[in-house]
Amino acid sequence: PKGVDVRARLEIDLEDTIRGGSKRIVFSDGRTVEVTIPKGAQEGQVLRMKGQGQVGRGGVHGDALIELVVRPHPIYRREGADLLMDLPVSVPDAVLGGKVQAPTPDGAVSMNVPARSNSGSVLRLKGRGAYDAKSGQRGDLKARLIVTLPDATDPALERFAQDWRAERP
Repeated sequence: PKGVDVRARLEIDLEDTIRGGSKRIVFSDGRTVEVTIPKGAQEGQVLRMKGQGQVGRGGVHGDALIELVVRPHPIYRREGADLLMDLPVSVPDAVLGGKVQAPTPDGAVSMNVPARSNSGSVLRLKGRGAYDAKSGQRGDLKARLIVTLPDATDPALERFAQDWRAERP
């Protein structure tokens, strides 16, 4: 009879699900095996590695079943093939519009923030999201704008806000 299948869990990064790649896994018997992560891999997906399980009586090995676990990412949240992120923007960029640097899995890009943008507004970068194995394409990166104030006290900004409040109760 065939040997017993071996089950294991393998933690991977979000970037591995986008680009694919390979990771090493060490089984309890000390064997090290290189696991190929396919583009578009999903949380909970099980990869079957034929012949990497325990040996059976007739010398036929079982399989290794590797369950993929995607580590939480510090910037992105995955929603299907789309990636969501919060993008801090300064008050002047939100009011007047401007260019800001936004991180993507492929490196930083410059994004145009429209004038009069509010916190919660969402900007989209087409094709910069996660890889969708079914369609063979990448989803979008959606950046939710978060208007942020400077860390240090800015007297000019405070005077402006006081004048604004006085004129528009």
